[in-house]
Amino acid sequence: MTANRTDVTIIPLHGHAPRIHSSAFIAPGCRIIGNVEIGPDASVWYNCVLRGDVNRIVVGARSNIQDGTVIHADSPKEGLPDGHPTIIGEDVLIGHMAMIHGCTLEDRAFVGLGSIVMDGCRIAPDGMLAAGALLGPGKAIESRQLWAGRPAKFMRELTDEAIAAMQAGVQGYVVNGRLHREALDREAGDGAAQG
Repeated sequence: MTANRTDVTIIPLHGHAPRIHSSAFIAPGCRIIGNVEIGPDASVWYNCVLRGDVNRIVVGARSNIQDGTVIHADSPKEGLPDGHPTIIGEDVLIGHMAMIHGCTLEDRAFVGLGSIVMDGCRIAPDGMLAAGALLGPGKAIESRQLWAGRPAKFMRELTDEAIAAMQAGVQGYVVNGRLHREALDREAGDGAAQG
């Protein structure tokens, strides 16, 4: 995690403190609240909000939550005692300014920039929601499917090349997160030396 906590808001709430792996990159401007778990080499980019106040949020290893994304969950209620936590698996790509709410993104899922994923949805491994799409409550994208539109609908099967490109993007974000962390640590060190 970034060394300078003044850039990041981390708030325990309702007896739950965010659990962030030491190798994760949390960018300045992020707000991480309550029952949130962030795994190894995951990255949460500038000005994201992960609000685990009414249910839990899990972000798996090497997954990236890109700039301006909002992640929340759905609270337990009558007939749905567990509500809808937000569970993000490993090696997941979530594009800039996405809205992720009470859903499951399985390992290697992809959510395009500006997309919305609503309560009870599931994106299977190697499934993709296109940029700007809206996946309505309870919908499921199966493995290797591309869905697009508002509301999102099945468009086509993904090629091996498209899946390989998604995973290359995951690895790129792991490396980029390390580079940003090093740059921020250098800046913090320079500031301390000048003070």
